[in-house]
Amino acid sequence: MALLSWGNYPNIDVIAYKFENRQALKNIINQHNNIIASGNGRSYGDSALNKHQIDVKSYNYFLDFDQNTGILHCQAGVLLSEILETFIPKGWFVSVTPGTKLITVGGAIASDVHGKNHHVKGSFSDSIVEFTMMLENGEIIICSHSINPDIFQATCGGMGLTGIIIDAKIKFLPINSSMIDQLTIKTKNLQDTFEAFEQYKDYTYSVAWIDCMAKGDSLGRCLLMVGEHADDGNLDYVNTNKISIPFQFPSFVLNNLTVKSFNSLYYAKVRQAVSQQKIGIDSFFYPLDAIGNWNRIYGKNGFTQYQFVLPLEKSYEGLEQILSKIAASGKGSFLAVLKLFGKANANWLSFPIQGYTLALDFKIEPGLFELLNELDKIVLKYEGRFYLSKDVRVSKQTFEAGYKDIDKFRQLRKQYKMDQKFHSLQSKRVGI
Repeated sequence: MALLSWGNYPNIDVIAYKFENRQALKNIINQHNNIIASGNGRSYGDSALNKHQIDVKSYNYFLDFDQNTGILHCQAGVLLSEILETFIPKGWFVSVTPGTKLITVGGAIASDVHGKNHHVKGSFSDSIVEFTMMLENGEIIICSHSINPDIFQATCGGMGLTGIIIDAKIKFLPINSSMIDQLTIKTKNLQDTFEAFEQYKDYTYSVAWIDCMAKGDSLGRCLLMVGEHADDGNLDYVNTNKISIPFQFPSFVLNNLTVKSFNSLYYAKVRQAVSQQKIGIDSFFYPLDAIGNWNRIYGKNGFTQYQFVLPLEKSYEGLEQILSKIAASGKGSFLAVLKLFGKANANWLSFPIQGYTLALDFKIEPGLFELLNELDKIVLKYEGRFYLSKDVRVSKQTFEAGYKDIDKFRQLRKQYKMDQKFHSLQSKRVGI
């Protein structure tokens, strides 16, 4: 069957294998030497694409939950959305969540996803007590910060290239509401944006929508949203899914004019410099999940998300140059998200480092990859790095420049013969 990533690019023919138990999984692994695990298909690029795939999504049972410690033991195919539906009414929330709840636990570990609270809680792996995985020879091992720590550090952020995650124990965060107390801060330019992040850095959650089409004195203007869990005792939770995009939009719909118009209107809708709202967890963390098949907006050629992070001391100058180049190109994005990361963890290929990360969605069209190649040069100039979960086109040399532990990762893959079994289109492209 044909399979696409969430970005609808590239398109390849795959054979997917499901399993109901560990023995069945072992049989699949034994039969194939070029295979990768696949979850719910929400990776933007080619990190979970290969001719042969192991479909983990159906391996999705809750195994145990300790109400006293807030630790859930579940299989790797469980979706974050299923966790939220079950545990928010009980007063628990995932400690770290990305901008979609429609991903599997295994995928969250393999990508070591981050959220709006990285400066406080770190990445997803920082809430993992331990996980169980199957190696290339069918051996099952437990990994944690203290048990098989080398494989733990390689697997969290390792994009499925060390083995198949079977189940995991995850530490939750206690909450007393399904609502978020949010402040929205409207900034005038990039300097104002950085000052706002600094002023509101003590909030647990922060994220900014940034107008990447703005130029001149307005370059870098944004709407910064910061928030805390409310304390009203209301734990009612409704899974929001309001509308769905029924077909691929024509490619001409998203263009310089429409994106610029959207960004101007979106920025103008907030009138006050600082305003306060009380919104649901879904609205704060997962606004796009309310739109089914939103990736169809970008048309049949698909899109790519370009996400990078720059070291804190170099973020302002680097972002100023990157935003200027994007605005001048006319290939802007109406989905441009700026976040502040805290300190990096010890995992070898985890994306976050202390600094600012910018993620932008671009429609795939003539001239785009040439623009992104130019942006790559700026990112590397300021010693930044790229996020594999979103990437579909960076070169081996460009990727390597940002990850000092890449050779340790390759050596571990060779030591355990993982490189003889687990591959993706992405791993072959960037040489991991």
